[in-house]
Amino acid sequence: MNRLLRYFLLFVTLFVAVGIVSAQENESFRGFHKVKRKETIFGISHMYEISIEDLIQANPEMKEPGYELKKGTILKIPFPKGKAATHVSSAANSTAPESASRTVRDDVRGRAIRLGVMLPLHDINGDGRRMVEYYRGVLMACDSLKKLGISVDVNAWNASEDCDINQILEDKAAASCDMIIGPLYSKQMDALSAFASRHDIRLVIPFSINAPQLATNSHIFQIWQSPTDVNETTISHFLERFKNYHPVFIDCNDSTSKKGIFTFGLRRQLEQRGIQYSVTNLKSGEDNFTKSFSSSQQNVVILNTGRSPELGVAFSKINGMKVNHPELEITMFGYTDWLMYTRAHLENFYKYNTYIPSVFYFNALSPATQRLQQKYRWNFHADMQNSLPRFAITGFDQAYFFLRGLHKYGKAFTGAAGLLGYPPVQTPLQFERYGNGGMRNKALLFIHYRPDHIVETIKF
Repeated sequence: MNRLLRYFLLFVTLFVAVGIVSAQENESFRGFHKVKRKETIFGISHMYEISIEDLIQANPEMKEPGYELKKGTILKIPFPKGKAATHVSSAANSTAPESASRTVRDDVRGRAIRLGVMLPLHDINGDGRRMVEYYRGVLMACDSLKKLGISVDVNAWNASEDCDINQILEDKAAASCDMIIGPLYSKQMDALSAFASRHDIRLVIPFSINAPQLATNSHIFQIWQSPTDVNETTISHFLERFKNYHPVFIDCNDSTSKKGIFTFGLRRQLEQRGIQYSVTNLKSGEDNFTKSFSSSQQNVVILNTGRSPELGVAFSKINGMKVNHPELEITMFGYTDWLMYTRAHLENFYKYNTYIPSVFYFNALSPATQRLQQKYRWNFHADMQNSLPRFAITGFDQAYFFLRGLHKYGKAFTGAAGLLGYPPVQTPLQFERYGNGGMRNKALLFIHYRPDHIVETIKF
């Protein structure tokens, strides 16, 4: 455990031991801090429970263009403004009094929220690096919430794949948590689920794992949605939005595709409702291909593959058809995979009024996304990994959502639609009760590429 924790401390560079260089205090400053190797402005502000803006205000030289924080620099540390600010501590140095045991709990709405993170936080493999980026997003959410007067105490444990999760749960700080984010591995669920239930802790599972405990444990929030759930929700919203359209299914001859589960389910629902549809093939001749489209209705086209090459061929075939039949009205309905192909197919997305179902949308041009990317770069001296979705923004959205909910509603927070009105940067959340057990995320988006070159997100 100690060895793994050292990897975590080295990589995240937020929990380096610190101390007040001088006890000199006056009416303006509580003391001074001598910068150590690998410390960051973000980390120092958290260590002293102040905002980044307050730290910069106390040290005007930081505002100079090109300023870099260097080892040995002496910084003035101002007093915290207002109520206690967000505090971040590691599992190595955090303690919790015996009275924090969850047999009887105080109201979380009247104090700092105690957050635990139990994920693989290391630099050993891809899991660790992705989860460190996710965790950094969580910390940025805590910093943003501090501006709203919401205090958060964070304890982080390196719950790697080969760790003994029961050993982590023996830490007194674990039992004092109001909410724990984790785990990443299914084999850790039994112990964590029982622990959360015993100590009245909200357990937020952020990613894809097998968690049958959701069916019986009301303390669990599962964010990940299975492909089956996503397909069922997508089909339901498709039938409502395109009820007056003529569906056209195009067989793309992709033997590796798994999209047939969706297209088969959609066709079955169309048949049950008596809605006529057409089926054609990318290899069909021009006349037979054209006959599949309606000249009196808006057509909605569904492929049975999510791959880019076949999508390119489909657009070419439809573009050729439109030359001879400009009267045909065509909308494309795609897959989340298509969000990776905007560089190659963006103009056709706009041209054919394309809808893409997804549980997230990374909009690189939105001001909120750009602010988070800039803040991440400034705080951690690195760019977010080039993945969809961005892990840091996922961590930010999830932590912001749950921490605001706990602050506002306490343990009664269910994550249901309409409770917060929080506009997510990338990842919407909307929970429903799963039988008699926990809460399951049901949020879905349609990403709509409009012909006027505007991208809108339609939330369900």
